[in-house]
Amino acid sequence: MFNAGYIKSRLGHYGAAWLLGFLLTGAAILVGLFFADFIVATDLILPVALGLLSLALGISLVSTMISRQTLGTKLAILLLAILLVLPLLWAPVSAAVCIAFFMDRSIEYSTAYAGFQIGISRVIYPATVALFGGGLVQSAWAAFQVVSSIVGFIATVANLLPRLRRLLGPEPGEVTEDAG
Repeated sequence: MFNAGYIKSRLGHYGAAWLLGFLLTGAAILVGLFFADFIVATDLILPVALGLLSLALGISLVSTMISRQTLGTKLAILLLAILLVLPLLWAPVSAAVCIAFFMDRSIEYSTAYAGFQIGISRVIYPATVALFGGGLVQSAWAAFQVVSSIVGFIATVANLLPRLRRLLGPEPGEVTEDAG
């Protein structure tokens, strides 16, 4: 049996973590630009952001595993964490990539970005070679970036949309439960 409400709640936490990872890393890099070059700021901030997101995911998983949820719910959360860990870790990296794009700078000079890309390639390369052959590794990296950005955006919108609806109130002509 699955506890759909609990799984939905954890997916909401994932969306919030993705958004916070993106926004806080972006803000930290922008503040860091007052004190250092873009590459230096990125190399200082990106490992910290990746570590904090990894720690948050680990704490979330441990709290789920020791909770009173059913085995099916725990396994579903574990499977989702495995599937969504790379898109989650892409959030702070994508913030650095966006800032580099708008500054017209190359992110590839960042050792933190290069380390992240090498780490992801160690996961993507064997899977790509096994499934499609060796010629599509660069395409797999590009696909990873696109899919991770889309997953993060959807998770963020799914998390924020209900909150915005509650904040803005009902639509004109919409019947609410209180009006009954």
